[in-house]
Amino acid sequence: MSTAHNDDLYFRQLLSGRDFAVDDQLANQMVNFVYAIGDRTTGECVLIDPAYRVDELIDTVQRDQMRVTGILATHYHPDHVGGSMMGMEIEGITALLDQIDCPVHVQRDEMPWVQRTTGVGADHLVAHESGDRIHVGSVEIELIHTPGHTPGSQCFLVDGRLIAGDTLFLDGCGRTDLPGSDPAAMEQSLRRLSRIDDEVILFPGHRYSVASSASMASVKQHNWVLTSLLGD
Repeated sequence: MSTAHNDDLYFRQLLSGRDFAVDDQLANQMVNFVYAIGDRTTGECVLIDPAYRVDELIDTVQRDQMRVTGILATHYHPDHVGGSMMGMEIEGITALLDQIDCPVHVQRDEMPWVQRTTGVGADHLVAHESGDRIHVGSVEIELIHTPGHTPGSQCFLVDGRLIAGDTLFLDGCGRTDLPGSDPAAMEQSLRRLSRIDDEVILFPGHRYSVASSASMASVKQHNWVLTSLLGD
């Protein structure tokens, strides 16, 4: 996979409880990452997994002279797209769509799950297959279907970066004991991600490690899930 860099790329990794939603107890507990990816020349950007305080996320990119033109969802869980979780309501894509009319890009198998969790109608959702590419200005984002944590979990490959949601963390991987999870599918997804070039940088869906990102070479060497698979 190519890792050639696009000089127009706008890329921000934002941590819940630190960079936004600072006074939100659940946001602090869950340590979710939200990603903003765009084209600095056109000013367009997409938000990946916007939740907790969407107005703060919009304000953050606007201060960078960017405007939100789309949403990408790695999977349907409320801490990534909004909804009810642990008896609490998390703000997410529904609130964002109230402010900005834009498409929400989801993996096809995840569509009914996203609809049930968020209440967002199918008219706002764009269904994708693995290998599809979307463009934000001149920036190309490749969508990779990685089922296991959920049926339609997907990762995003852009300019030498892999945004992996809850499929792969720097240490470990996403749970496979939740509704829609599939341990066998997760194993196949992890094997697929293990073939991504070593120089690609992994950006996870949560900060479960001291570091916020790491090269795939490092992850393959130190992540116990991948070392066990690659040792087969």
